[in-house]
Amino acid sequence: MDVIIDAFIAACSLSNLLPALFGVVVGIAIGALPGFSVTMGVAVLFPLTLMFTGNGGIMMLLGIYVGAVYGGSISAILLNTPGTPASMVTTMEGYPLTQRGEGDKALALSTGASFIGGIVSAVVLTFLSPALAKFALKFSAPEYFMLAAFGLSVIISISSENLTKGLIGGVLGLFIATVGVDSFTGYTRFTFDTMFLMSGISFVPILIGLFAFSQIIINTLDGNMNASDKVDVNTSFRKTLSHLKLLTKLKATLARSSLIGTFIGAIPGTGGDVAAFISYNETRRSAKKGETFENGNLRGLVSPESANNAVTGGAMVPLLTLGIPGDAVAAIILGAFMIQGLQPGPLLFVENASDMYMIFAGLFLVNIMMFTLGIFGVRYFTKITTVPRPLLNTLILVLCVIGSYSINNNALDVFVMIFSGFVGYFLIREKFGVAPIILGIILGPMLESNLRRALILSDGSYGVFIERPIACILLILTLLSLTTPLVKRWLNSRHNNQSADSSHG
Repeated sequence: MDVIIDAFIAACSLSNLLPALFGVVVGIAIGALPGFSVTMGVAVLFPLTLMFTGNGGIMMLLGIYVGAVYGGSISAILLNTPGTPASMVTTMEGYPLTQRGEGDKALALSTGASFIGGIVSAVVLTFLSPALAKFALKFSAPEYFMLAAFGLSVIISISSENLTKGLIGGVLGLFIATVGVDSFTGYTRFTFDTMFLMSGISFVPILIGLFAFSQIIINTLDGNMNASDKVDVNTSFRKTLSHLKLLTKLKATLARSSLIGTFIGAIPGTGGDVAAFISYNETRRSAKKGETFENGNLRGLVSPESANNAVTGGAMVPLLTLGIPGDAVAAIILGAFMIQGLQPGPLLFVENASDMYMIFAGLFLVNIMMFTLGIFGVRYFTKITTVPRPLLNTLILVLCVIGSYSINNNALDVFVMIFSGFVGYFLIREKFGVAPIILGIILGPMLESNLRRALILSDGSYGVFIERPIACILLILTLLSLTTPLVKRWLNSRHNNQSADSSHG
């Protein structure tokens, strides 16, 4: 308990609070803008983490993450346009309330539900992570290799509509991770005798290009460059409190949805959108007789919002304990840890326990900030939806260039960012998974180094991955995650063929 108290005291220092507050404000603004994703916001502001000392940069990213997931509900409720994919379900119940003149009630309930979901996931993260990390201390090279392979396979199989395209993205990321000097032999790989590639291709410019610059291209080419219609929200603090009291009647829904979101978030490859849909479906399934939905149902409104915000803490569980990010945003935060000299995994709780508990405390604090800003500042955040899109694109472009250059003070990184942006645009247009590329780059070194260590320890025998129980279980899970989409596709095609035959018969 003393460790947790000390962590909260450390998290409350100005060097941590100010970056966190900045992150939450920017995150809510990004989330409220349709077309600008959570991942893009975290990616474009990632270089700012280098400006902060200690864990301030990580606190900022957590603030953006939590704020943006919540911010997506603002445009979903007021404009029937989800700011983030995780808020798609929110439109079904939130916008009908706005049409009835109850947009302020919907926003208040959404804010309260988001806060509850975030706090529940932070509690689970705080108490579950140390136990899971203690178990993971039994891992050695074979287990770490299979763990990285499992994490990458899940991302590949879920994040792309086509398994083959997801695999191509993952392999591309793994290839990029091999560029530079081999840490085992000292030989150069794919450097083409250029000094720029000797230390490998920098992760940050690729990240910014794939997620942020590609989004600028999409926003420019889709022809939708106009600002959204203006929506005013006028409500008093007393009225907002009366709306929040309605949450006491929705306790069961909030508890169930928050736990669903936390569990879904802890599964690598899922995200807020998956959690929101599952939670909303469970709410409808448990509906009382005569209860209707898609007409402003309050249970239907709070269930996806509490679930998608609970994902934020859930996604951090595998990231911190095993070094496997739960989603694309967690993958970027993993990069921030590594830049700060922290290697997520079970040893992190042994070597940097104080840092870990401070991050747990930080997740509580950013949720409190999100709730406070949501209650008192929502009327101002709604005005962001009216900002002209060309102005926003220009601002983000400037941030992309500055962020790419500032990492190594090298103009070539800017060209890497621009090239990655166009590659990302074509990949997104052709329905390729972009997240597997980033995961491949991040997990590539872990895969390669532990594969080689495992083979050295076993004198070149691949049987080490079957003989060790934990490694064998992870191998089976990896194969299942890769084959399940193929089996589902075969079953669906078989079902469709049978339906077609019966209709002709």
